[in-house]
Amino acid sequence: MILVTPSFYKDFKCIAGDCPDSCCQGWEVDADQDSLDYYSQLSGEIKNKIDSVLDFDEFGNTVFRLADKKRCPFLNSENLCDMHIAIGGEHTPYTCRMFPRFINDFGGTREMGVSFSCPVAAVMMFDLKEAMRFVNEVNDLPPQLNEIDAQTYFYLSKARKKAFDIIQNRAIPMNQRLITLLNFGLQLQKDLEPYEEGNEQIDFFDVFRNPELINPEWIYKINHAEIKSVSNEIFNENIASYFIFRYFLTAVNDYDILSKIKMAVIGVLIVTYFGEDSWTIHLWSKETEHSQYNMDRYKNLLKQAKCLSADELKKRLQI
Repeated sequence: MILVTPSFYKDFKCIAGDCPDSCCQGWEVDADQDSLDYYSQLSGEIKNKIDSVLDFDEFGNTVFRLADKKRCPFLNSENLCDMHIAIGGEHTPYTCRMFPRFINDFGGTREMGVSFSCPVAAVMMFDLKEAMRFVNEVNDLPPQLNEIDAQTYFYLSKARKKAFDIIQNRAIPMNQRLITLLNFGLQLQKDLEPYEEGNEQIDFFDVFRNPELINPEWIYKINHAEIKSVSNEIFNENIASYFIFRYFLTAVNDYDILSKIKMAVIGVLIVTYFGEDSWTIHLWSKETEHSQYNMDRYKNLLKQAKCLSADELKKRLQI
């Protein structure tokens, strides 16, 4: 299998108890079946603690019930994980072991990156000065079974290279790059399948008022938003590149490439309006990318909300 990662991927290191916004606070963690099978064989205090906090969420998933202030029940007073201490990090839930990493499998190719939802990863990507580049490595893992159409995958792979070229062309102002990217997305969508943008009436800023609130600071950001022109800062290029890397090729599954490109554009508008720093995009990511409920709503609005149509986004980019 070919493994594709950002050039900085191996530099990421969790800072554990020193983290300014612990990933062990704010959201429930799914207890995957392999982990549950292992926990069933334990005994003693840690076994009793695990059993006492297992619960079900609204989707029927087994989760660890949160403690006060939405803290994971295993997060101790030093912001360290008692489960990790008791049985080792390799036996914590899959979500905990992987965070903030994400994986996209495309048969013989696996792509892995880190999410803005981790403040350390957010700083790494936000402060990157060179263009976001990627490293290909060959490993011994077998290809993953899939039902993706090979022709569509190779078509999108070629198109993504052009998308990166558009975003990373520093000879052109950032707002113009994003407009070009949207026009490119409209053409790509025509080549894939019909895509009718909706006319749902919702204010642009209400898009970001998620039903599931993880950090109240995010509401403060929305309430103090300021409409401004997109700057030519390198961090805007990096934000757009992150979204192109993470989501573009997943259109091989649903043929909705325009929504993926809109995400890259809106990602830049998020920091433009809500705060030009890594903390802002970190808060958005934690609120949205790591909440199934919020992300499902966002994906629907990308296609149905008039304020997120390609034409409306291009108007915002011309401010």
